[in-house]
Order: sequence, then structure tokens, then C-alpha cells
Amino acid sequence: MTDSSKRPLAVFDLDNTLADTAHRQRFLERRPRDWDGFFAAAPEDPPIPEGIALVLESAEECEIVYLTGRPERCRRDTLAWLGAQGLPEGRVYMRRNDDRRPARRTKLEILKQLARTREIRVLVDDDELVCEDAERAGFTVVRARWTAPSAALEVAQEREGRT
Repeated sequence: MTDSSKRPLAVFDLDNTLADTAHRQRFLERRPRDWDGFFAAAPEDPPIPEGIALVLESAEECEIVYLTGRPERCRRDTLAWLGAQGLPEGRVYMRRNDDRRPARRTKLEILKQLARTREIRVLVDDDELVCEDAERAGFTVVRARWTAPSAALEVAQEREGRT
């Protein structure tokens, strides 16, 4: 049963929704993929104005939750980046370091868990497969289509369970 006394949740992805990862795509385009380099460069991600504006607007009525496929080992850098952008504090759900399941599975699992006790007003994510599965499960979705899609990142999210 959801707790209607609390503000609804607005759930935001990070990579290519709030943080522009274009400058670090090169780490995923080589073989083997350089995951350490990819995540080490994350603190330098420029913010995406459309995503940042939507978080700030959503925070007026909702509690903000961040739901990312980044591994737990990136937590410190991720929290520092969110703070540096002036974004609202909120719980940050990250992938276990050894979790290689597709983002569409891990994220939907967390969304369903959150929805057991709270209203989820919206999920904002750039991953089409995550968005499709969330919509099928009854969630309201905003597709973050404000960056150029990356084939390498798409493969990483779906097949390699890395982000």
C-alpha cells in the first residue's frame, strides 16, 4: 500500500539523461572496452540542461530519486557530481559492482520495489528498453532524448549490464 502522506517520487537516470557522457564514449568503442576509464571520466561529465531543468522542476512537487546503472564503486564520484550541479539531494540507487544484468531488468526491479510504498510520478531515462518496460509495467515515462544515442552505450546497457 502506497503512503499518500509523502510526496510522490520522480525517478531520474543519470548517464545521457542528466550527465552528458559523449566525451567518454571512446572508452567503450575499443576492444576490450575500458570500463575503468569510462567510469573514471564520469566526474567530468557536463550537465545536460534539459535534464537538469526537469529535475529542478520536478523537485517542486516530488521527492527526487536517482536510478543509475553505474556500479556502486562510482558512488562517491556520482554524489560529488550531483552536488556540483546543484541538484536536489535524493536517494541514489546504483548497480552492485558484480551485477551484469541488463539495465531494463535492474531498473524495473527497483521501480517496482519503490512503487510498493510510494507513488512514482515519473521515470526519466534515455534507455528505450528501460522506458518500454517501465511503461508496460504501468509507470509514466519521459524519454530523455536530448543527447545523441550511442550504439556502444546501448550495447553496454542491454547486453553487458555495465551501465
